[in-house]
Amino acid sequence: MTFTQYTRSLEVLPTELALRQAVSVLARLVRDSVFLDSHILPLLDEPAEDWYVAYREDLPIGSTSLQVFVWPAGTRTMIHDHACWGAFCCVVGTVFEERYQRLDDGSLADHARLKKHWQLPWSLEDGISTVLPGARGIHRVGNPTEVRAVSVHLYGPRLGEIDGRDYDPLCDYVCDRPHDRIRARKQTPETSR
Repeated sequence: MTFTQYTRSLEVLPTELALRQAVSVLARLVRDSVFLDSHILPLLDEPAEDWYVAYREDLPIGSTSLQVFVWPAGTRTMIHDHACWGAFCCVVGTVFEERYQRLDDGSLADHARLKKHWQLPWSLEDGISTVLPGARGIHRVGNPTEVRAVSVHLYGPRLGEIDGRDYDPLCDYVCDRPHDRIRARKQTPETSR
């Protein structure tokens, strides 16, 4: 079954229902031997110093995006949110997710006060993590272990120029992240996502 067949109706569902359905889609996809053989196994021996998106498949505008992330040892994202819902499953190794709570009301431009809410390890056995759009899904994902990890992410719907926001809790700063700033293999690395 192709990614398109898995995600056929997600873009027309309300956010919470789409996210629930996305978990089911992702659970099937990460156990699909054809997908694993073609999109995951080839990544296990590729050299890398920082995390990157090794594979990305976007459905038509306003729809869903499938991304496969490679996490070399000791790498992590910035603290960020998304302009859409998201779900991810770690299929090789373990990634750690830190979730944050916004303490301010968002009324000051470029300002956000955060508090770390929880941190969990995610491996294939741990299931699927989900985030809602905006401040309801502020998180950081990374691999503090010594072993490479690979995770599969499903996002939707992709709307507009802004992909989400990046946060710096050391100076209570937040800024928009344009949709085109994705760290992918053979592109100039960016510090966000």
